[in-house]
Amino acid sequence: MRVVVSSDSRYARTPDGRVWTWQVPDYPVWRRYLTAFDKVRVVARVCDQPEVSADALRVDGEGVEVWPLPYYIGPWQYLRCRSSIIDVLADASGPTDAVIVRVPSFLGSHLARIRRQRRLPYAAEVVADPYDVLAPGVLQPPLRPLLRHRCTARLRHECRTAVGVSYVTESYLQARYPCAPGAPTAAISSIDLVDDAFVPAPRSIVRQPAEAVLMSAGTMEQLYKGIDTLIEALARLRAAGLDVRLVHLGTGRLQHQLEKLVADRGVIDRVTFAGWIQPGAPLRAKLDEADLFVMPSRTEGLPRALLDAMARALPAIGTNVGGIPELLPAEDLVDPDDPAALASAIAAMLAAPERMAAASARNLSRARQFSRTCLDPRRTAFYQAVRDATASRTACHAG
Repeated sequence: MRVVVSSDSRYARTPDGRVWTWQVPDYPVWRRYLTAFDKVRVVARVCDQPEVSADALRVDGEGVEVWPLPYYIGPWQYLRCRSSIIDVLADASGPTDAVIVRVPSFLGSHLARIRRQRRLPYAAEVVADPYDVLAPGVLQPPLRPLLRHRCTARLRHECRTAVGVSYVTESYLQARYPCAPGAPTAAISSIDLVDDAFVPAPRSIVRQPAEAVLMSAGTMEQLYKGIDTLIEALARLRAAGLDVRLVHLGTGRLQHQLEKLVADRGVIDRVTFAGWIQPGAPLRAKLDEADLFVMPSRTEGLPRALLDAMARALPAIGTNVGGIPELLPAEDLVDPDDPAALASAIAAMLAAPERMAAASARNLSRARQFSRTCLDPRRTAFYQAVRDATASRTACHAG
């Protein structure tokens, strides 16, 4: 049986037909589905390019193909090619295919609706919470309150009508978006950490660093990662006399806006925008340079960047949103959009070497629960349950 999986990713295709990306999900992610399915078709936006850079990651490969959707960026481009997108989605899956939609997502929701209209089954992977993503101060699209209500209601309906649902959190998303009674469900992070992701032992921290390196990571396409809040907190720390600097990993169209904020707050010599860092050894080496990881997000599912940092035994401060409280204890959490509280939490952590050492050990231990060894059996079991449920429903439909 083939599985068709929707993705919000944007990929590049070279003239040889190969498909590429510069960040996950890449081929190793899509290959996971082959543990239960014979073939994988990834439905995603694809842009033709004459060539790609040497650091590009392969998306397609043995057992995995990409079904290209019209390439768009942002809601206005989406609206202009919406009818073409729906036409391509309608042809992406057949009656004997299993379908897994990664939601919330316009593309995933369209594909789920097509399957319901055809009285065919689909499963869902819930990777984020639209209620939080569309909260005040996170994203500001036109008609935000209406979109928040509609997207939340739609995701609830998609979960109730799916033949199986997996969630990236352990309980947070499950409570808001329950599946149908009796449907197979699983708490499976989309992240699985390979053995090399982990340091062998916690950090030995006996004194406060002379110059503390704070590190954050995430897209700057929108402000939901809260990097502006962290910059405000950094300015407060510097004003209080703490010798700290910030390194942010990631790219995005709002970088210039954040750079202006850095200049306005007088910390231009204290902030480095390091750009995109390739996953694997380059990212691990960068994380190892930090003293404290900070995740000031306004919304999250279960953040990979935080887990990557925890696997390097980094102490961390995060916000009390989404799945972050499932990873960090209450004493390491603050409310979002509160620079004063964030600055206070960072200062308190840096001033307590024993607390830093304890956080290092605790974070490393927690991250090990997201190792490939731990997650692969649960993921395979869920995929097999989706395959069985699809075969059963398809047989009933055919009959």
